[in-house]
Amino acid sequence: MSMTGIALGVAALIIVLSVMNGFQKEVRDRMLSVLAHVEVFSPNGGLVDWQQTAHEALRNRAVLAAAPYVEAQALLTRQGIMRGVVLRGVEPSLEKQVSGLGAEMKAGRLDDLKPGEFGIVLGEQLSQQLGVEVGEKLILLAPQGSITPVGMLPRFKQFTVVGIFASGHYEFDSALALMEIADAQTLFQLAAPTGVRLRLQDMQRAPEIALELTRALAGDLYIRDWTRQNQTWFSAVQIEKRMMFIILTLIIAVAAFNLVSSLVMTVTNKQADIAILRTELPSDLKLLDVIRIGAIACVLSVLATLYPSWQAARVRPAEALRYE
Repeated sequence: MSMTGIALGVAALIIVLSVMNGFQKEVRDRMLSVLAHVEVFSPNGGLVDWQQTAHEALRNRAVLAAAPYVEAQALLTRQGIMRGVVLRGVEPSLEKQVSGLGAEMKAGRLDDLKPGEFGIVLGEQLSQQLGVEVGEKLILLAPQGSITPVGMLPRFKQFTVVGIFASGHYEFDSALALMEIADAQTLFQLAAPTGVRLRLQDMQRAPEIALELTRALAGDLYIRDWTRQNQTWFSAVQIEKRMMFIILTLIIAVAAFNLVSSLVMTVTNKQADIAILRTELPSDLKLLDVIRIGAIACVLSVLATLYPSWQAARVRPAEALRYE
């Protein structure tokens, strides 16, 4: 029973950590379909020479692509319904190289954002909240006002919905809208893009590459990688994983303590039998022999798992579930 308890504890530890790792990877991949691996922006609000910054960043072999962007906040309204959103101005041809939004389009295309046409792409949840579909129009209110003889008035512009994306992450699907970068600069009266978004070969190296770019890029720039943009969420997941590991390890420790207790009781109850065996079969126990036997047992146990693991790795989910 004690061995069964240890086996169940180890199985629970492996399963829980595997599920949590899978959950973390799934959420991370959905986030990074919208977010860039690294963002470079100016503290002054505009990156005038963004082409030079992008060129310098692309000199790093770990950087695959670069694209300019404008980021601002605004209100979208239609038929009395109003929602606050984060607006991102993008260059469609370059944006598809640094994020996965082009592949996440549920309706329309990212390329339908054309300069001067004031089209907008909404998240799926946001479009449902506003009750709009592709081809319909809505009003955007910018926070920057226009000075008129009667005072400061909010600036607004009519936009046409040209696409709807579904990243699978509610935070972005309900509060993010995309528009063409030239239209965004015109609407928000910006002389230059906010910054440059970068895509890396290995997103796990984002903090390291961001540090390298800090030394390599010229000018007074801020550099932020994707781990900092969602630091609170990832920190919470890491803490949860550690706590689950500790709790399940304690379960295994309790089972192991029960096993040790049962063995000690067995030895105590069988002292007479052990004494008879030792008198009839004298032994010369050597520590080196114990270590060798233990090492051989561990090696054989590991080797015994290789072929089943190899067989499991070759299973193709689509074929295995075809006739289920």
